[in-house]
Amino acid sequence: MGGNARRAVVAGASGFIGQRLVAELRSAGYDVSTIGRGPHSSVSWGDAQGISRLIDGAQLLINLSGKNVGCRYTEAAREQILASRVDTTRALHSAVAQAALPPQMWLNASTATIYEHSIHKPNTESTGILGEGFSVDVARNWEEEFFTGELPSTRRVALRMAIVLGDGPATRKLLAIARLGLGGTQYDGWWPSHRRYRGIGPHPSGPVRSVWYRTAGQQRFSWIHVDDVLGAIWHVIQHEEISGAVNLAAPNPVVNHELMASLRQAVGRKIGLPVHRWMLEPAMFLLRVEPEMLLKSRWALPEVLQATGYQFKWPQLEAALADIVGSLGKISASH
Repeated sequence: MGGNARRAVVAGASGFIGQRLVAELRSAGYDVSTIGRGPHSSVSWGDAQGISRLIDGAQLLINLSGKNVGCRYTEAAREQILASRVDTTRALHSAVAQAALPPQMWLNASTATIYEHSIHKPNTESTGILGEGFSVDVARNWEEEFFTGELPSTRRVALRMAIVLGDGPATRKLLAIARLGLGGTQYDGWWPSHRRYRGIGPHPSGPVRSVWYRTAGQQRFSWIHVDDVLGAIWHVIQHEEISGAVNLAAPNPVVNHELMASLRQAVGRKIGLPVHRWMLEPAMFLLRVEPEMLLKSRWALPEVLQATGYQFKWPQLEAALADIVGSLGKISASH
């Protein structure tokens, strides 16, 4: 991957994935520019001309922009989560369409949450069934904006990421739940219905009020180590036959009780209380995150990555969590 003439543009580079990606791209010889809202970005969102200048002539465009979903879905947060994905993708799409020398490759973040709540069968790119409701509508509108229209000179890939384990908010909150002693199996059940999960966008889907599923702790948890997010991105860049949606998920998802056992082991908790929804809801409220992170059955498999020969560095959850907890400990010690 040599050559100093190659240019890459990374949008949304301030997160833990983006920071590592920018560092790796620079190590590989790319001249990297960034688009974002922070003071260290090359260009800010809203500067359409500046965005166009960056993208025209770049070989690679990667968009990781989007408000963190590790929050409560208030009215304001719901709108921000959708707009921060759709509007930024629309701005990039316009710049790519107008470029005299458009990027050869555009990777856009997406989410494996786009698939239905599924306990009985996995979702692959070729057989997966899309779900309904707020999180799914966000993903669906995001991908529709990304894939709209013809961009004949640009290969497009939507990265349907499972929950990413690393130095990020989702991992820290999962570990916090285990440390609080709530690291037993989580059981969905009745809870007063609400409207936070209702659909959003031009064509909202699903019921207006929340529903629950009798999962008996068998809900699936699809995940991926941040090392494999970066590895998969390089793999997609190098394999020109890959386009469309790609699941970024480890090949060995676990059921909820396996997840919680692995979390307990990672934080050194020998026991964890079985947690029914009426216990989980107050804890998740205090952690400022939605219970669907643990109660929705996310079952996605990396069909495209495996079919094209990608070898996962972290295929098993226990080893992945042990590595991450060790890394987080080193980060804490250094501060």
